[in-house]
Amino acid sequence: MPFGKYKDYFLCDLPVAYLEWFQERGFPKGKLGMLLATIYEIKINGLMYLLDPLRKNRF
Repeated sequence: MPFGKYKDYFLCDLPVAYLEWFQERGFPKGKLGMLLATIYEIKINGLMYLLDPLRKNRF
Protein backbone atom coordinates (compact mmCIF):
# COMPACT_ATOMS: atom_id res chain seq x y z
CA MET A 1 0.00 0.00 0.00
CA PRO A 2 1.63 3.27 -1.03
CA PHE A 3 -0.06 5.54 1.56
CA GLY A 4 -2.12 5.77 4.74
CA LYS A 5 -2.25 3.76 7.92
CA TYR A 6 -1.08 0.61 6.15
CA LYS A 7 1.71 2.18 4.09
CA ASP A 8 4.24 -0.42 2.89
CA TYR A 9 1.86 -3.35 3.53
CA PHE A 10 1.23 -5.82 0.74
CA LEU A 11 -2.31 -5.37 -0.56
CA CYS A 12 -3.17 -8.98 0.25
CA ASP A 13 -2.24 -8.29 3.90
CA LEU A 14 -4.66 -5.38 4.33
CA PRO A 15 -7.45 -6.07 6.83
CA VAL A 16 -10.96 -6.53 5.46
CA ALA A 17 -12.21 -3.62 7.59
CA TYR A 18 -9.82 -1.27 5.75
CA LEU A 19 -10.97 -2.59 2.38
CA GLU A 20 -14.60 -2.19 3.46
CA TRP A 21 -13.84 1.44 4.32
CA PHE A 22 -12.61 1.97 0.77
CA GLN A 23 -15.64 0.12 -0.61
CA GLU A 24 -17.99 2.49 1.22
CA ARG A 25 -16.15 5.67 0.21
CA GLY A 26 -14.91 4.62 -3.21
CA PHE A 27 -11.67 3.02 -4.28
CA PRO A 28 -8.97 5.29 -5.72
CA LYS A 29 -8.89 5.77 -9.47
CA GLY A 30 -6.58 3.77 -11.68
CA LYS A 31 -4.62 0.59 -11.16
CA LEU A 32 -4.41 0.86 -7.36
CA GLY A 33 -8.18 1.14 -7.06
CA MET A 34 -8.67 -1.85 -9.34
CA LEU A 35 -6.21 -3.91 -7.30
CA LEU A 36 -7.82 -2.91 -3.99
CA ALA A 37 -11.28 -3.79 -5.32
CA THR A 38 -9.98 -7.15 -6.52
CA ILE A 39 -8.36 -7.96 -3.16
CA TYR A 40 -11.58 -6.93 -1.44
CA GLU A 41 -13.61 -9.34 -3.59
CA ILE A 42 -11.09 -12.13 -3.04
CA LYS A 43 -11.19 -11.68 0.73
CA ILE A 44 -14.95 -11.35 1.20
CA ASN A 45 -15.55 -14.43 -0.95
CA GLY A 46 -13.02 -16.57 0.94
CA LEU A 47 -10.68 -16.98 -2.01
CA MET A 48 -7.36 -16.07 -0.38
CA TYR A 49 -6.04 -19.52 -1.27
CA LEU A 50 -5.82 -18.28 -4.87
CA LEU A 51 -2.98 -15.98 -3.79
CA ASP A 52 -0.94 -18.68 -2.02
CA PRO A 53 1.44 -19.28 -4.96
CA LEU A 54 2.17 -15.56 -5.14
CA ARG A 55 2.54 -15.11 -1.40
CA LYS A 56 5.10 -17.94 -1.15
CA ASN A 57 7.43 -16.19 -3.62
CA ARG A 58 7.34 -12.66 -2.21
CA PHE A 59 10.29 -12.91 0.17
